[in-house]
Amino acid sequence: MKPAFLGENVLGTGEQVELVVHRGRRRLHLREETALLDSLEGKRGNPRLKRRSRPSRGSTTGPTLINNVETLSNAPHIIASGAEWFRSLGTEQSPGTKVVSVSGDVQRPGNYEIELGIETKRLINGLAGGPLPGRKMKGIFPGGSSSAVLTPDEALDRPYSWEAMADAGSMLGSGSIIVFDDTTSVVELALRTARFYHHESCGKCTPCREGTNWTVKMLERMIRGEATPIDLETVASVQTNIIGNCLCVLGDSMAIPIGSMVKKFRDEFTEAIQQGVPERLAA
Repeated sequence: MKPAFLGENVLGTGEQVELVVHRGRRRLHLREETALLDSLEGKRGNPRLKRRSRPSRGSTTGPTLINNVETLSNAPHIIASGAEWFRSLGTEQSPGTKVVSVSGDVQRPGNYEIELGIETKRLINGLAGGPLPGRKMKGIFPGGSSSAVLTPDEALDRPYSWEAMADAGSMLGSGSIIVFDDTTSVVELALRTARFYHHESCGKCTPCREGTNWTVKMLERMIRGEATPIDLETVASVQTNIIGNCLCVLGDSMAIPIGSMVKKFRDEFTEAIQQGVPERLAA
């Protein structure tokens, strides 16, 4: 009889371990820990002020540790081989490996387990095949759609690590790299990003609720060619007022990428204000 890792007699120790899977609502703000706990307890999953110490009083007031799947998948290897083995991989500040998702305008989108510190150029142009034939890379989200956009000059020659992405003005985040090429309208990309976070907002925080709403409306005006130069300044100002003023990071998750796109591709936004965005790009 094979030893059991779950149940009443784990590995013959007499200890009992149960695994219960709860299917939650598919809302982005539930990634925030306090909202996740409320949802697990059957309440409406809204972020709240973090006054409760989760290790001592978490779910149903019992001791609770919250970790993501990647952390749990690494734990057995670290326990088996030791912390020094894990730290021998990657960089000093970014030890170990990470499963990275590369999507968007690349030839081989997919999930790749990489050693942290790999050159970003090698990750995108090597493992993911680089841009599609006849196209040029325009920008990347190095850590998912909530990370600040970087241009190829800012990102490709850097190591893909927590510290290097922070030094570039963005973040490694979830390790979800999104590449967009020179056929992409940055204004339309900004609108799609804003619409997603506006839809996912729980509506509890005024800066997030109103900020995402007004960002969508002003970007829609730009797409239609109905905006004025003051709208561009307003979009930038709204993002600044959102960052750091919400109960969870969902508002920041929209404001950071939108703010970076306005800053680095300002000419495209100015052009959209003057003549809108062609239907081919805004579809």
